[in-house]
Amino acid sequence: MLKYTYIKCSLLLWSTFCLNAQTTVSGKVLDESQQALPFTTISFPDSTEGTMTDIDGNFYLESEQTYSKLKISFLGYKEKIIALENQTEKSLVINLMQETQQLNDIVIYKDKTSKKENPALRILRNIWKTRKRNGLKQVNQYQYQKYEKLEFDMNSIDSSFIKNPIFKGMEFIFEQIDTSSITGKNYLPIYLNESIYEIYGDNTVSKEKEILKGNKNAGFGNNPAMIASIKELYADYNIYDNYLRFFSKNFTSPLSKRGINTYNYVLADSTFINDKWCYNIVYYPRRKNELTFKGDFWVNDTTWAIKDINLSVAKKANMNWIRDLYIEQEFELVNDSIFLIKKDFFQSDFALSKKEGTKGIYGKRTTMYDQYVFDQPKKKKFYNKRSYNFDPKVYHQDDEFWQNVRHEGLNKDELKVYKLLDTLKTVKSFKRMHRFATVLASQYYELPNFDFGPVFNTIGYNQIEGLRLRLGGRTYFSQNDRWRIQGFGAYGFKDKKFKYGISGKILLDPKSRLTAVVGYRKDLEQLGASLSNTANIEARNLASSALVPVGDNTKLTRIELTGSSISVQPKENLQLTVSASWRNLKPGDRNYFKLDFIDPDTQELKTEITQTQISTNLTYTPGRKTSGYGVEPVVIKARYPTLFLNYSRGIKGVLNSDFNFDKIQLYYKQPFDIGGLGRMTTSVEAGKTFGNIPLGLLSVIPGNQTYFSVENTFPLLNFYEFVTDTYATAHLEHNFNGRILSKIPLLRKLKLREIIGLRAAWGNITQDNLDMSQTSGLVFQTPDKQLYYEYSLGIANILRILRLDFHFRGNYLDAIDARKFGVTASFKIDF
Repeated sequence: MLKYTYIKCSLLLWSTFCLNAQTTVSGKVLDESQQALPFTTISFPDSTEGTMTDIDGNFYLESEQTYSKLKISFLGYKEKIIALENQTEKSLVINLMQETQQLNDIVIYKDKTSKKENPALRILRNIWKTRKRNGLKQVNQYQYQKYEKLEFDMNSIDSSFIKNPIFKGMEFIFEQIDTSSITGKNYLPIYLNESIYEIYGDNTVSKEKEILKGNKNAGFGNNPAMIASIKELYADYNIYDNYLRFFSKNFTSPLSKRGINTYNYVLADSTFINDKWCYNIVYYPRRKNELTFKGDFWVNDTTWAIKDINLSVAKKANMNWIRDLYIEQEFELVNDSIFLIKKDFFQSDFALSKKEGTKGIYGKRTTMYDQYVFDQPKKKKFYNKRSYNFDPKVYHQDDEFWQNVRHEGLNKDELKVYKLLDTLKTVKSFKRMHRFATVLASQYYELPNFDFGPVFNTIGYNQIEGLRLRLGGRTYFSQNDRWRIQGFGAYGFKDKKFKYGISGKILLDPKSRLTAVVGYRKDLEQLGASLSNTANIEARNLASSALVPVGDNTKLTRIELTGSSISVQPKENLQLTVSASWRNLKPGDRNYFKLDFIDPDTQELKTEITQTQISTNLTYTPGRKTSGYGVEPVVIKARYPTLFLNYSRGIKGVLNSDFNFDKIQLYYKQPFDIGGLGRMTTSVEAGKTFGNIPLGLLSVIPGNQTYFSVENTFPLLNFYEFVTDTYATAHLEHNFNGRILSKIPLLRKLKLREIIGLRAAWGNITQDNLDMSQTSGLVFQTPDKQLYYEYSLGIANILRILRLDFHFRGNYLDAIDARKFGVTASFKIDF
């Protein structure tokens, strides 16, 4: 728990709060030497309502019942029961006296005792032995209903905040202020979403299917993509796993086998719960700054299944934007032997600063499970069948539907949220705030049926165009549009040329996701920045308009491209695409860069390339989750493997095409979560071109002459430094998430995160291809005799948004204009 700062509200609001909460107490627990006692149990006697003090000994406890006493207990200290003079007691200071305790003939050991002697660890070992047999894994097939409620609340609201001019016209919203029963902070609901699902699973074939039956939303509109993205923040987890992943971070579970070296455990109590004898174990972290929890759990003494557990993130855990995180899970006994989850409550406190009194937002998810049915198998095709049509009824169920399916009714404050947020949508100032937030999230400015953007691409600069201005946009009627048109226009003030592009796509068959795309683009591009170039009409990389390049960025190409493609998904996350394209390539400025080649048929010098080709590629992304049923579904799960296989055929003579050739390319990317050691991302790519082709069609090992980090490039390679027709590259990056730097006292508070990287490339070029482009004036090099490599050391989370990578070149140090050392930066808002 946090240090609780109480906000002075108006008398009316305070009176309303007191009527709702019959007993409210807060304060601090100290020992005899006036030192704070963290993880002390605070409860109302003869009740199941209680809490624990935070790392600084603070607590807050609220109940709708009336109590006259408060019990305070901590292992090794005398239990204390104090009388409550009033139903609202604030800022209590409670001192506990130390003593030797004994519990039910089991000796209670302090955290420094030998692991072999600690009875709590003996219970943990039994949990480890049986955890794979607990829960739904004990049955072959299962189905159940899941009700989920998501709420976001603005917290730490005070009088100065209420009087802020930004809320002019919205003052009525502050009439709905309430107080959290967990933290004691004031909060104002700003978003509410309800969902009801039917879940089916088969452990014999490892299949599970989730069917959304209803969704009700208030605050941000019924945008499925936004709803799904918010839900992704609170992904499901299994408390028995070694690591629990929240907000892209792996926390060590208190039930993990690795927990024995991460947590201190103390056997605190034992009693009957629903006629089952259970033990209560309190746990707390051994060290600061690690991704750990504090809390307690109850476990059955025969099945060794968890009955109840609560987890509160360690106060100094290496996280951004999360001031507090609290989890409660309740399990119920089914069939007299199986404990299954009944309720899961997850609350996070988002804030720019962890200082008390800082404004923030609560994110609360309540999930309830019911109507379990076992061992009723479904046919295999049931799990393979995909939902492909958008059903608006799911998002517009009536009030009667929700009254029947809610596992617990909404309280009076939650019922007010729908009305409150519906009213807010009519307020101009709220509309402006909502529009601003939408631009930051999507990079598009929303107009009726049209989006302007991406807004961050409006201004650019390169040495050929000089200052570049760009205006673009797309049609947008809804997330589930079956067709979409997008385009752009740009002008360079130095080359005084206009560039433009337009494309359209249509979803022909939702069931198979049969999609057709056609477009045209005329632009200036840096072709030496990517290996897997595609016929994407809107494609443009950062290297083409780097505001501050490293060295001369003059090897740009004027590209005129017409392309069309058709794609289909025979299986979920498996996409087959066939495309045809026509390209004309010219140097951006012949004073700096040339694409000249000798025509093999006429032996004439040509200064531009015309090429027609067809391509077939296969993309497989297992585990990827998307939202929306339209032509452009939104990806909502960022970490998943990617396999890309491409075959291209150049056709000479068609539309004045210059060359016949065949090209194959393979790309594979795999992210790994390595428990407490952080996360690793690896990728490999290989390709080969068969046939004689000039410089503009060869494969360039992608360099990076910018000060920004660009994925799958080599930061110390210049554009066109290595040109090949056969190549292989590999990239490895590991983010330790602060595991090392958090152990250094002087750096611990900065919460920096260390990253290491390694990149390598190999490639060669045939003599015929080398001879063809000698007239271009480019000095050709290939890393064929020795594998080229770079390595890097990075520091992330600088000021919580900045990452710096320091790159070192491993070899080819005598190459022309070789850069031995470089620094790149990237900005990312990460938890």
